[in-house]
Parts: sequence; structure tokens; C-alpha cells
Amino acid sequence: MSYKQMTGNIISATKVEPAGTLISSAASGVWSLQEQYDYVRGGNWPNPANLPRGVFAGGNGDKDVMDYILISTTGNATDFGNLSVARDNLAVGSLASSTRGVFGGGSPSGGDKDVIDYITIASTGNATDFGNLSVGRHGFASLSNSTRGIFAGGVNASNARDDTIDYITITSTGNAIDFGNLTKAVNGVSGLASTTRGVILGFRTNDETAVQDRIDYITIGSTGNASDFGNLTQAKYVGAALSNNTRGIFAGGYTGGGVNEIEYITIASTGNATDFGDLSLNNFEFAGVSNKTTGVFGGGTASPTNIMEFITIATTGDVTDFGDLTVARRQLGGTSNGHGGLA
Repeated sequence: MSYKQMTGNIISATKVEPAGTLISSAASGVWSLQEQYDYVRGGNWPNPANLPRGVFAGGNGDKDVMDYILISTTGNATDFGNLSVARDNLAVGSLASSTRGVFGGGSPSGGDKDVIDYITIASTGNATDFGNLSVGRHGFASLSNSTRGIFAGGVNASNARDDTIDYITITSTGNAIDFGNLTKAVNGVSGLASTTRGVILGFRTNDETAVQDRIDYITIGSTGNASDFGNLTQAKYVGAALSNNTRGIFAGGYTGGGVNEIEYITIASTGNATDFGDLSLNNFEFAGVSNKTTGVFGGGTASPTNIMEFITIATTGDVTDFGDLTVARRQLGGTSNGHGGLA
């Protein structure tokens, strides 16, 4: 529909008209009820119900808990529902479309799972069965763009590191399909994405002591093996990853002890990571979620924590307190409907 000039906008000299329903759509000024009604009817008035959400799921001790936050605000998490199978060692990173979040694998007391389940992020409720991974495993990377989700690496039921990459079409349900292989068989990896490229960071190989600083990447819309991207500032694994469309963030990790370093890459290029700032504590086995401007880290550490803290992705600097998860835990997964893989 076409819109008339907004004569009710009397605060700013330059009119700022809403262009969509998400937080990136500003609507400053004063508006008449008729003007606002016209925009609401056209689906173009910012609505808090449509703001990007981050969802944290699972955790050590075979937890099925899911809780959520509004990434654009600060505050404590709210209960979302439950996973279809309680499990820890969920894939970290962002695996979601703008509407659907997906959680795969994990390692409950009964052994590694190949289960994939999904949620509708804008609502609340329990997860629903999606299908199965090609290999039951835990400690792997997950990432996505708006249509395709990727699972990479991990530890399988034989306690061997795996180089498998498989993918799903997020809008459908069904089993994962072979995509290719990582450059190494690894676990403890994390994933992030732009709309076209997926990046996998933080490797531990079959040798328990062989922690690496390696970074791999793939082209999400194709299939094939991963390629070398560059290196982290130090060798580490089980950190937390998140991104906007251009910049990828990798935080924390384990090197024989937890670290508090945050570093970043430019996703469209290749090369080594650069120092960003610091977490408030030495953290590992935690999760990250993001929208286009803000990244939020939740949970983690050997003695599980409920803390959440955030960064502004486009800048550099240390974290700021965000709020608390509903349950203190580590080995959790995180996803959002506003991450860097979405257009």
C-alpha cells in the first residue's frame, strides 16, 4: 500500500517512517491514531512481539529447559518450554530462520543422540520432533542462513571426533543430509554465519591434548568440504560464537583452563581473528545469541552460572551485564531469529 506524508511527525526535522516490524524499523516522532492504524494494517508498525528473540536450550545434567530473552533489551530470561529430549552438549551458535529455531544432537545419560527438534521462536511452548542427524553426536558447531541449517563436527557414540557436515532445510522437517567434511575431525567447535558463508571455530582433534586455533569456512548454499579461513588468537575450544551479517564473534573457550578473551573476524574475507575485548570471567561451554547489533552470551563455566552479558558487535570492548538465565547451566545451546545469517 502507499502511504501519505506523516504530518503527525513533529519532533524531528527529518521524518523517520517505519519500514518493517523488527527493531531495525524505527518510528520516531508523534503520530496520529489514524496514521499508526494505517501502518499497523500494512504490517509495517514496529511490534514488540516481533523483536528478535534469543533462546537458550538444554544444559549439563540432562536439562530440557528452554528460556528466552528479547535481545534488544536487558533483563532476566523467561521460561519458553521444554526440549523433546533432555540433553547437554547441545550444538552452540545460531541455527534458526526468522521464524523457526532448531536444536540437534546432544549427549544425555543414555548416550549421544541424533535427535533434531524445533520451536517457533515468536511463541512459547515445547519443542517438536524435526528428524535425525546423519550421525548421533555432541559438541559440534551449528549455523544457518534463512533457509538452510548446518551441523559440523562433534564426538560420536564411539567417542571419536567426527568431520561430518550435514544440513537441513529449516522450513521443512526430515533427516539431515550429507554436506561434506571439515578439514579435521574435531569436537568442541562453534559456528556462526553471514547470509552466504558459514564459519566453524575452535577445534579439538582426536588427540585430547590437540587443541587448535584453526578456523574453517563453507558456502552454505552449496555442498562440499570446508576450506581454511585463518586462525584464532590462541588455540582453544568450547567457546561461544555469534554474528551479524558482516562480523563474527568468538568468545571464551578452554585451553586447559577457561579464558575471558573475545575476538572477531570479518566473515566475507579470510584471515586471522583480532582481539575484541574481554568477558567478565574465564568462561567456556556457554552459548551466544545475536541480532544485527547486539550479541548476548549466556551460561557456562565449570561451576555452572546463570549470567548473561552483552556486547555491541560493530564496536570493540568488554561485556556489560544483561541479566540472568532461569537456570544456571553450561553445555547449553543458543539460537535467535535475528542472527547474522538472516537477510
